[in-house]
Formats: sequence, structure tokens, C-alpha cells
Amino acid sequence: MTFALSAPTATERNQLAKLFAGIASDAGVAVMEVYNSDFQTRTKADYSPVSDADERAEEIILARLEQALPGVPVLAEERAAREGLCEKVAEAFLLVDPVDGTKEFVQRKGDFTVNIALICSGKPVAGCVFAPARREMYFGGAEAHLIEAFGPGKMIREGRLLKTRAYPPEGLTAITSSSHLDERTKTFLTEHKIAAQTAIGSSLKFCWLAAGKADVYPRWGPTMEWDTAAGHAVLNAAGGRMIKPDGSPFTYGNGAEGFRNGPFVAWGGEPV
Repeated sequence: MTFALSAPTATERNQLAKLFAGIASDAGVAVMEVYNSDFQTRTKADYSPVSDADERAEEIILARLEQALPGVPVLAEERAAREGLCEKVAEAFLLVDPVDGTKEFVQRKGDFTVNIALICSGKPVAGCVFAPARREMYFGGAEAHLIEAFGPGKMIREGRLLKTRAYPPEGLTAITSSSHLDERTKTFLTEHKIAAQTAIGSSLKFCWLAAGKADVYPRWGPTMEWDTAAGHAVLNAAGGRMIKPDGSPFTYGNGAEGFRNGPFVAWGGEPV
């Protein structure tokens, strides 16, 4: 597949999102094979858990991306853990998290995802978030879609168009991390008109905003760029926004920071 790396068209962005969804679908087969087995976990240098699912899925994703988009650099979580990180990336590059929400995976909660995204000039322009245990495939380029009852290894078909919802007059529904709810995030919640609060793991938080299940996702806890880029792409395509707490744009490719994200707030519409 060829496209304008600097500025893919709306059609190209939708094609890329579907491409990523197809790759994630195939990677999901390997993920679920491990998930349904008596698997063991190991601890990486940063003390985070990893299993055969992460490594097997990433191997599939990297091979497929190289075949479909030869020469486009890829920053992938497990390869970065093995080989280290560079400080500079190209204007266009791919971000891959083969299993986002490994804690949920290990605890067999089902709220883990396969994430693939394309970054152009610091912005996510296409991405997919596949939750194989929940059988939900989200993908977004110029528009966002959800395929429900979607099993790993299935062919991509047309999904339901996703749009964020108008903010309810009675107050916002906030969605937060199920394992990282820090004090600054709690302060944000008290400072806004929050009518309800829910929690879920992995990039599904962005997808629930995109699907109109929630309105705001504040995060001051630690994340990496591969954790958020795919969900950010889906949210953008559904009409949402993701910004820094001071209102400035949230960008990617920050090698000087080790590709660690700072705090952010994801909104279903304009910030309030």
C-alpha cells in the first residue's frame, strides 16, 4: 500500500485503519491462544509483566506491517524493551502495543487490546483497537467504526459508525483507569461536573468515549505513546479530542522523553 506519508487523504486514512484492523485480527488469534492456556508471565526490566501473547502477537504485527508498509518505521513495545529506544523518529511512523492492559490479561478480566496506529507529524491519523476477549473491533481514520461480535482471525467487514455524544445536561460521565487512579486525576474529577464515573482497562477508555458511553477521560498516571495512539486515533475520528491539561495539543514522537506520555485529558467533544 502506498500513501502520502506527510498527509494521507481521508480515503487513505480509512484504508489504513482497516489494514491495521485486519492485522490486529490475526494477531488476536495468537493472543487468545495464550489467554486460553495455562500461561506464565515474566517481568521486564521496568518491572511490568509480559507473556508469550505479547511477543507472539508483536511478531505477527511487525511482519504484516513490513509487508504492507515497507520502510515505514515501527516503534513496538516489546522490541523496544529488548533493543532499547532511539531518541528520534521519522515524520511518519507506526506505534504498536501487542497487548495493552497486560494486567487485565493476566487477571483474565478480558479488558485488554491490540493497538496499532500511524503517526504523521506528531498526530495519530489512523488506528485500530481490538479487544479479542470482548470480541470488539474499533478502528478509525477519517471516520470511526465498531464491529461487534467480532472474533479473532475474522475478515474485516463494515462496522457501526461511531460518534461521540453531546454532553448530558445533568453532568459528565468520567471514565478512568481501573488500576491507575492517582490523586491529581481525583482532583480533576472534583473540579468538574461529574454525574457518573466508571473504570475500564487498556485503550478501551478512548473507545468508550468514541462510542458515547462516557464523556471525559483524565489521566495523570504513567502511560507510553504506544498505549494511547490507537485509541486517540479512534477518538479523533469519532469527533473527540485529546489535549494536555493546559489545553495545548497532545503529540507523539517525543523521543527525548523516552516516548513517555505526560498527563492528558481526552474529551468526547470540546473541553469544558
